[in-house]
Amino acid sequence: MNPQSVDPVERLTPDECFELLGQSTVGRLAVIVESHPDIFPVNYVVDHGSIVFRTGIGTKFWSTMRDPCALEIDGFDAGSGKAWSVVVRGSAHLILDRQETAAADALHLDPWQPGTKSHYLRLTWDAVTGRRFKTTRPDIWATPVWDARSELFH
Repeated sequence: MNPQSVDPVERLTPDECFELLGQSTVGRLAVIVESHPDIFPVNYVVDHGSIVFRTGIGTKFWSTMRDPCALEIDGFDAGSGKAWSVVVRGSAHLILDRQETAAADALHLDPWQPGTKSHYLRLTWDAVTGRRFKTTRPDIWATPVWDARSELFH
C-alpha cells in the first residue's frame, strides 16, 4: 500500500468538537477508581461550553469529585465514510447554586438508566480534542455485516 494514498487524520478544532458533542446525548465518562481507570456511560448535554450530566451518589460521583475525568464520544458519517472521535478532559463540580440547579433542570437531561440521579455535575474542560478520518473498507478486515460502513460498499 502506498503511504501517500492514505487519507490523513483531520484534527478538529474545539468549536468543531463542541458541535459534534451537541449532536449526541450519550458519552463515556472515564474516571479513576481505586487507582485504575473505569468508564461509565452517561447522558449529557452541552451547556455554555461545558458538559452537564446527572448521577446518584456512588462510584461515578465520588471519583469525579476527587480526580480529573474525561468524556469521550464517537460516531460515523455514512455520507462521507468518515469516523470521528471527541475527548473532553477536565474537572467536574457539583452544581449547588439554586439558580444554576434550576437552569440545569431546564436542560431536560433525562437519564436512560432508572434510579435516583438527583445530582447535576458540570464538567469544565481543560482540553478538548477531536479527529476525523476516512474508514477502511469493511471487507479489508472481515468486518461483520452489521457494521455501519457496510452500507457504503454494497
